[in-house]
Amino acid sequence: MAGWIMRENRVPHYQREFQKHDGLRTWEKVRGRYMVPGFKVIMFSSFGASMYMMGRMVLGHKTWFGKN
Repeated sequence: MAGWIMRENRVPHYQREFQKHDGLRTWEKVRGRYMVPGFKVIMFSSFGASMYMMGRMVLGHKTWFGKN
């Protein structure tokens, strides 16, 4: 618990980081650069997989590959 009491003050560092005018939104400054592209990859790949399987189901195939 003593580590929390005698810790350096990081508020000025974070104020400089978040109030800097670099054209990025607040949510993009720390994690957004890495989370949003990952989210888009997962979202579009799952959408593409759903469309692929819906097309196969319309043609009468109930598996991912093959003629079943």
